[in-house]
Amino acid sequence: VIAEELPDLIADSVEGARRIKVIVDNLLDFSHISNTEWKTADINQCLETTLVICRNELKYKAEVTKELATLEPIVCIPSQINQVILTLLINAAQAIEQHGRIEIRTRSEQGGVSLRICDNGSGISAQDLPRIFDPFFTTKEVGQGTGLGLSVAYGIVNAHGGRIEVDSTPGEGSCFTVWLPETQT
Repeated sequence: VIAEELPDLIADSVEGARRIKVIVDNLLDFSHISNTEWKTADINQCLETTLVICRNELKYKAEVTKELATLEPIVCIPSQINQVILTLLINAAQAIEQHGRIEIRTRSEQGGVSLRICDNGSGISAQDLPRIFDPFFTTKEVGQGTGLGLSVAYGIVNAHGGRIEVDSTPGEGSCFTVWLPETQT
């Protein structure tokens, strides 16, 4: 009986080891947060790496759909861009109360690239929108957030010569758009 099941057990083990390798490789890539070296990077690859890292946070909260354009590499600090993407994805998941939708889109745009992450979560009130990038501002319950994620993301995008914008409707969701230039001056 064991001899009959052995090929399936080996195949399952090989597949499990392959998945572990992918996760470890992505963690190693992602963990270079302190690396401040400017280099060329593919934003789609940064996105895919970050999606692997936060897969467990997202899979129970939302169906994630992607519409990724073919993009030219940009000059950036990839680990910092990964941090921005992680913040936006985790915030999107946390904004969804039950099970929802997160839509991700990349585009070439005006001498750079744009990354748009939309959710159908709780949205942000008009009175809170002007403050969401302020350090320590949070709409989360006490103990649920530090209010630093979007502030740090804003600082990173600004340091890259880019911009981050948000459109939100309470009860319908939010869309964050990050634009980054192709080159640094």
